[in-house]
This record gives sequence, structure tokens and C-alpha cells, in this order.
Amino acid sequence: MSELKNDLSSLKIDRDRPAASPWRWPLLLLVPAILVIGGLYGLRVRQALASPEVETVRVTVSSNASDAPAGTPMLSASGYLVARRKAVVSAKIQGRLAILKVEEGSRVREGDVIARLEDADYLASVERAKAEVQRAEADLAETQRQLRLADRLNAEKVLADDQKDAASSRVRVADAALAQSRANLGFVEAQLQNTVIRAPFTGVVVKKMAEVGESVAPIPPGVNISTASGAIVALADLDTLEVEADIAESNVAKLSDAQPAEVAAEAFPDRRYKAVLRQVIPTADRTKATVQVKVTILDKDKDLKPEMSARLTFLEKQQPKTATSAPAAPTVSVSKDAIATRDGQPSVFEVLEGGKVRQRAVTISSERDGQVVVKQGLAGGEILVKSPPAGLKDGDAVRLKG
Repeated sequence: MSELKNDLSSLKIDRDRPAASPWRWPLLLLVPAILVIGGLYGLRVRQALASPEVETVRVTVSSNASDAPAGTPMLSASGYLVARRKAVVSAKIQGRLAILKVEEGSRVREGDVIARLEDADYLASVERAKAEVQRAEADLAETQRQLRLADRLNAEKVLADDQKDAASSRVRVADAALAQSRANLGFVEAQLQNTVIRAPFTGVVVKKMAEVGESVAPIPPGVNISTASGAIVALADLDTLEVEADIAESNVAKLSDAQPAEVAAEAFPDRRYKAVLRQVIPTADRTKATVQVKVTILDKDKDLKPEMSARLTFLEKQQPKTATSAPAAPTVSVSKDAIATRDGQPSVFEVLEGGKVRQRAVTISSERDGQVVVKQGLAGGEILVKSPPAGLKDGDAVRLKG
């Protein structure tokens, strides 16, 4: 009887037990799928973060001559800015500096007073010379009076001819003494004027070489500005600023009269100044096998200073256009920062869709103002990696800055 009760109780339905959810198995299948997708996404993110971050530049095309650089670089040299007209100003006489009216950077005109020397002794000499002139004039007047008297007495047969001639000789001696006194006066007045130092030409004071109270003296010509002793100031005409550079003997034949050029001062590397060849020195330096050239700067400004280092680039002369001239071929150019060397050849890395790069070999010709002319390998409009990393290779993924 008890076994029958147990069997019947096992067949009883338990209505308090919760029913099984119909979403249980779909959820169990969805969770692994989410984990797999998340893992793949994390892997992609890690790969992207591992890719190098680069900047890009675009290849440009100049379709006509007006967009192309004016002249192709043909020869470069290093030199210095110098003023064609310059001078170390000193006094003509030795003396002590009493007044100095200029400083470095002062602009002066021709004839302006730069400095004065102590002149008390020269003023005294001038006064003494003036007194000597007055005495000589008085002596001359007296001898002339005596000559007139001698002439009258000689005419009356009172005075002998010899005495008359003696009176005439004294007049000539007095006249010579007066001329000598006047010459001496002119000399001491010139010495007094030499105590005033004037600008020999219009220019700028580039160096002050003496102070008030120092002794100055005449200096020989051709002295170095930095080592001149006894000079007062160094003066330069900045309107005559030019570049002096040494070029190899083998390159002299490439230059001709009025050869166009560009000048870039080391202090302002982003600026370019138009220039033209003025002179090729007609002698060479046998120790260096070079020839010096002088180039005039056409559009100089106030920032250029003498003795600055400069980079000189000679340009090929452009041929004048004619009615039958063919149109200029398009010029493809790109920043020189995009050019890399791979296996000894110039190459660039083009950025493709999807963030990968493609290595492309190029043939380059000339460089100017940071731009390189590409003769083969690019058509224009491509986006290239700027300053490619050393380990970048074809097919690598990159991230673009910004």
C-alpha cells in the first residue's frame, strides 16, 4: 500500500516549480559570438595603434611656365655678405678723442661730423700764425713806404741808385715773408680742421673702435676692421651689399655676364633674395683651386648685415619666349621631405584607401625652395607620406595625424 502511494506521488505535477525560459539557448549561443566579435575588434584596434602615425603631403603639378620656378639651379656656393663700399675711419693726425657722436648702427651722411679731437694746442697755433701774418703785413707796408721815399729821393738826385735798389730788395723780402706766414697759417688751420673727423660717404656705423679719452692715430690703408688699432669707427654703405663666394675652377666656365642667382642668408633660411653676378675676379687661389665671384643683391632689406654667412645659388638663364615657342611641359613637384632612399634609389610612399602605403620609385631632377621636381614616377595629386620612417615598407599600415 505504501509503494502505491509513492508511485502516485511521483506522478503529481509540482505547480510551484518555475517553467524553463524559451530564450535560454539563444542567449547561450549569443554570448560567445559577442566575445569573438569583441576580440576581433580589439585586435584591429591594437594593430591600428601599433601602426606609425605620419604626416602627408600632396604632389603638385605646374601646368605652365608662370607656375614653374624661374630658372633651374645649376651651381651652389657658400660665401659671406660684404659691403662693396666700406672704410675704417681714423684721424689724419694723432690726438685724444674729445667727442664721439655715433654708436653702432648710427646712419650718417657724407660730410657729417663723427668725432672731434682735443684742439686747444691747434687753436693756439692758429692764433700765433695769424699774428705772424699781421707782423709780416706790417713789415711789408713799412718796406713799401721806404721804397717810395727812396724813389722820390733818387729822382731828386739825393739818393744813390744802389740805395734805391736795396729798398726795393727789402720789399721783395717782406713780400716773401708775408707769403710764408700766410702759408703757415693755412697749414695750422688745416691741422685744426683735421681734429674734426667727418664721414667719407653715406653709410652705417658697423663698429665703434674708440671711446672718448682714448688716443687715436692715422692707420695704413687695407687694415682689417676687427684688428685696426687707433681707428675710430668702421663705416659701411649697406646699399652696396653683395655676396663674395669661392667656386671651384672647373665651374667658372658655367658662369656668364649677369648670370641670375638667388641668395639665402643663414640667419633667414626661409627667405630668398634675387641677385645677379657682378664680377668674376680675374685670378685664382692656387692653394684652394678656387675663383672668387661677387654677386649683387637686387632686393636687399634692412635685416641683411655685413659678414653674415650666405648660400649662393646660380640659376640657368631663361630663353626669351617667341610666338612659335611650344607650351611648357607640366612640372610635377613635391616636398623634398617626402623623398626617401630605399636600396640606393629615391622612393616615395603613397597613402592608399584603407590606410596602407605603396612604395613607388621616382626619378628626380632639381631642388629649389624645399621642392623637388619629379621627372618620372608620379602624375600629380597623390598623397605621400612626409618624412617616411626608416622601417616603413610597401604594404604597411599607417595612421594619419589629425
